[in-house]
Amino acid sequence: MIYKKKILIIGGTGFIGYHLARKCLKKGWKVTSISSNRPKKIRYLNKVNYIICDITNKSQLKKKIKQSFDYIVNLGGYVDHSNKKKTYKSHYEGCKNLTKIFLKNPPSSFVQIGSSLEYGDKNSPQKEKIKCNFKSIKSVYGKAKLLSSLHVINLFKKNNFPSTVLRLYQVYGPKQEINRFLPITIEGCLKNKKFPCSQGNQLRDFTYVDDVAAAIIKSIKSKNARGQIFNIGSGKPRKIKNVIERVKKISKGGHPQYGAFKQRKFEVPILYPDVKKAKKKINWKTSMPFEKGLKITINSFR
Repeated sequence: MIYKKKILIIGGTGFIGYHLARKCLKKGWKVTSISSNRPKKIRYLNKVNYIICDITNKSQLKKKIKQSFDYIVNLGGYVDHSNKKKTYKSHYEGCKNLTKIFLKNPPSSFVQIGSSLEYGDKNSPQKEKIKCNFKSIKSVYGKAKLLSSLHVINLFKKNNFPSTVLRLYQVYGPKQEINRFLPITIEGCLKNKKFPCSQGNQLRDFTYVDDVAAAIIKSIKSKNARGQIFNIGSGKPRKIKNVIERVKKISKGGHPQYGAFKQRKFEVPILYPDVKKAKKKINWKTSMPFEKGLKITINSFR
């Protein structure tokens, strides 16, 4: 009998979690998801074992997790960052609760999903060796993510806990929530309506969701990833205004209201990663061309 690898995805009902779970099922792995809510109909997968649990509740988490796993990926956390208390608790305390539970019986890989916001105001292209300055991070989300990264890397150093941190940049693709930049833009253009946006002078890095799922699986499998932090992005920044205009052209509609949103004081104008380390250590780089990924995403919203 062939042993099936078992993976636990915290946040398996979310946008990235869904695409990762799909990829893992295709590999024949047993997939378990932990989320605070049931999956939306468009992101429900038949063979996934869905567990409903709040990861900030340690005693509840202990009761719900009754088995060991080969791999654990922490994509969990409160998505509405305006609720600062919930954001901090779900991203940082949730991460600590998970590691405490699995410290005695660790998986072969624990992947903590981090964020580009952990770098604060550091200049791009941002490298993993940069020492992050906690005070320069303006958002509670960014601070909670950095604390989580430091926590799991420290566990690797002290307890040889198999931690890896992946710092994601702008992830896009089918089935993403409408409350993100690209889905808002796509919806506005497909419906040929007016929608507010900034002047669009910011530079951002975009990565297709399947490439992100591939990076997670590569880091799970590679021993070179243990105790390491990797930037996950294309390394090719794009001007936001150019991206909006491209969506507009492909969608054949839309009336972006440039300047309707003022740029936030804490927003970093140029944000993109140096991705050499991921290529060297885990043999990963993006494979989806932006133009093609954008067309697939726009068609999925039709």
